[in-house]
Amino acid sequence: MLAELGRADNYINGEWIADGGTAESTNPADGSVLGHYVPGTRALADQAVAVARQTFDQTDWASSPRLRAAVLFEFADRLEAARDEIADLIVAENGKLRREALGETIGAISEARYYGGLARTILGRTIETAPGNFSMMNREAAGVAAIIVPWNAPVTLLVRSLGPALAAGCTTVIKPAPQTPLIHQRVMQCLHDCPSLPKGVVNSVNENGTEVGEALVASDDVDVISFTGSSATGKRIMAGAAPTLKRLSLELGGKAPAVVFDDADLDQAVRELTSGSLMMAGQICVAAARFLVHKSIEQEFTARMKAAFSAVRTGPGADPQSQMGSLIDLPNQKRVASIIEQAADEGELVLRGEPLGQGAFMTPSLFRIDNLQSELVQEELFGPIVSIEGFEDEKEAVAKANATRYGLAASLFTRDLNRATRVSRAIRAGTVWLNCHGRLFAEGETGGYRHSGLGRLHGPEGLNDFLETKHVYLEAGAV
Repeated sequence: MLAELGRADNYINGEWIADGGTAESTNPADGSVLGHYVPGTRALADQAVAVARQTFDQTDWASSPRLRAAVLFEFADRLEAARDEIADLIVAENGKLRREALGETIGAISEARYYGGLARTILGRTIETAPGNFSMMNREAAGVAAIIVPWNAPVTLLVRSLGPALAAGCTTVIKPAPQTPLIHQRVMQCLHDCPSLPKGVVNSVNENGTEVGEALVASDDVDVISFTGSSATGKRIMAGAAPTLKRLSLELGGKAPAVVFDDADLDQAVRELTSGSLMMAGQICVAAARFLVHKSIEQEFTARMKAAFSAVRTGPGADPQSQMGSLIDLPNQKRVASIIEQAADEGELVLRGEPLGQGAFMTPSLFRIDNLQSELVQEELFGPIVSIEGFEDEKEAVAKANATRYGLAASLFTRDLNRATRVSRAIRAGTVWLNCHGRLFAEGETGGYRHSGLGRLHGPEGLNDFLETKHVYLEAGAV
């Protein structure tokens, strides 16, 4: 059990604000209190937005790409210096395995460095429309960006939005998840310690209810909202942002199908899909959630996956012997237990997950089901529980893969490159992995089709949600 780690305060205009009461942050592995955080209020959110607005309107931040690059590189350096400390906090407060926590921190460092490089390469274009007449297309910062961060990857998913926002020249207000405030506090300390960061560019307001998020969504002075989370919450944000016509960057829920054809390398498929479905205990929107398997190999594949899932050692993230960590909290453990009972009623339970110990642990579950209309197939389950569904041919495989309203990610397992090309084009998802699952890179765009979101994050296109295009026309003789 760790000693109390401290307190997470709000951060506005370069100052820590500790006013108000506190709420507890707990370790999901054992329920112990790790520390406390100061919940924000609507008034504090409005104050943070006002500071971000003033900083954007009255300073040179948006027109200083070299400064923005310097800040992002300094941020990356400070994240790297605190890498092990942040990873330990992720293990303690989020429940991840140590290697997953370290991977998340390294991913955030990569994001910050990548967008530090892009900050100096935001290019427009000029068109000569007639002799001496020029149309100049300038890319400009959109304004104030509100960044709403989830608990499942609180470092990487913060920097994935903050990096392009700062590179583009936006000022920001962050709302971290109430489940992971101490992790967020340490990342904010890294930002605070950047010597080149002007006051007011990055602000952060904690929350343990809904009023801070609602204030950011409704504010006339917020120009962009970048949100990662459930599709249901994303739709509420869209509705709340509609009166002010905000730009939206939304990465939402997923129900990633993994399609295993009869010519697949089953050793590779089982290995990839065990890790691809159980990473972060299945609490990630790109996790493999549905195994779609050719019926000629369904029995063998099911037996192999059952053996692989049964062999996974669930335990504390700090234990090097653990192969899957805890769920985020006990209510989610109870929610997953209820889903397991539903799977037993509606399908065939191949492997029943069980709670372990006093923490929010749940061992993996696997079930077969043939009902495409079941909510077990249609809804994001967000835990270590995966369905197996059979298919007869390629056409049926594609139809089943596209049968939910989600379209965030998918994977295919086949030795036939022509088939891989055809099926990857036919599946309506923002990312399709071939003979692997779960590879993400700062330089490669990700995002969703349909109910899985709007816009793209990562890569050069990750800047687009934080930029406006302005047309400036110059006519010969006018100057």
